[in-house]
Amino acid sequence: MNQLIVCEMSSEFKVDVISHDFEESGLSSLNGEVTLAERVNEVFEVLNVNRKQGNGSISNIVTNTERRTFSDKVSRGKQAAVDDSINLQIDGDEKREHGPAKKSGPLLSGTAYCISSCSMILLNKVVLSGYNFNAGISLMFYQNLISSLVVVLLGLCRVVSVEKLNWKLIRVWIPVNVIFIGMLVSGMYSLKYINIAMVTILKNMTNILTAIGELYIFRKHQNQKVWTAMFLMIISAVSGGITDLSFDPVGYAWQIMNCILTASYSLTLRRVMDEAKKSTRSGSLNEVSMVLLNNLLSLPFAIFLIILFGEWEYVINADVTKSPMFWVVATASGFLGLAISFTSMWFLQQTSPTTYSLVGSLNKIPISIAGLVLFKVPLSLPNCFSILFGLFAGVFFARAKMSK
Repeated sequence: MNQLIVCEMSSEFKVDVISHDFEESGLSSLNGEVTLAERVNEVFEVLNVNRKQGNGSISNIVTNTERRTFSDKVSRGKQAAVDDSINLQIDGDEKREHGPAKKSGPLLSGTAYCISSCSMILLNKVVLSGYNFNAGISLMFYQNLISSLVVVLLGLCRVVSVEKLNWKLIRVWIPVNVIFIGMLVSGMYSLKYINIAMVTILKNMTNILTAIGELYIFRKHQNQKVWTAMFLMIISAVSGGITDLSFDPVGYAWQIMNCILTASYSLTLRRVMDEAKKSTRSGSLNEVSMVLLNNLLSLPFAIFLIILFGEWEYVINADVTKSPMFWVVATASGFLGLAISFTSMWFLQQTSPTTYSLVGSLNKIPISIAGLVLFKVPLSLPNCFSILFGLFAGVFFARAKMSK
């Protein structure tokens, strides 16, 4: 009895295999569907034909069908194995091709960011101090004009995505832009009067002002390591100023103003960003659009300041503006200013904000050394120690921010 049940079950399974085999062979109705009755009729027709031709019993037919089915499965399995091996080979080649690119991405982007950042500061120092150019606002105007033209051109060529400007967005962004202009101008004049190493150390004060602003405006608290690092920054800035052999009170006044404006820019940007995004059509505002906004909106303000302070007369009559090499250096500094924006975005995409912050702090070391060597800054041992101490405090601050 049990054997009979098993035989019936196996027979039903074999018939189902046969009907499935016919279905795969393309025996279907006009609308592409095969009913159960049609399948059974087709099976019995085949069986009758085979019986008339003397091809054997049903079991033989079923056995033959099983063999065909098995051979089909084996051939399909072989083909699938071949396809898998080909796919594995292609995937392996792609991994070998893209693997080094992924590994070299952070290195290339980080190197590009560091080189553009160092070169920008050094070239600005050459223009302002080396050529003794006394029109910082005009230099800012020229650099921002270059940046605006390049971004607009890239946007028209669809190389970068730029948000379309509207009056609502411009009105929201004007407070940020006014601070941005003050930050750039004060930075220009501080770099003219102070050596690069001391500018780098004094810029650490911006982190302290930003942390205090975050505490009172956004109620953001820092950990003990961050406050310790900021205390070390204060010590290095004070000791560096006292031991600076080329101390210039005008330059230090400009740098203190620059630190206040830079911290204000960072804090104001955070408050305005949400409102600015609501003013755009897409509901977002990427970094490229912010670069265009800042540089483009600064141009009319810069023209007003150039006329107000009479810089246009100086630029027209100064002997340095008649030197082609001066314009080469000034133009290169403009392109490098834009390059910093793009390389920093590239570097952030390849790494994390914490790595970006740490590399930015470490980048101050070669900038400071290059500034001391290239411009032959007079140094004393205490001043040198203060600079090194300040650089260490900057790196310690970045690590402390990571451990939050």
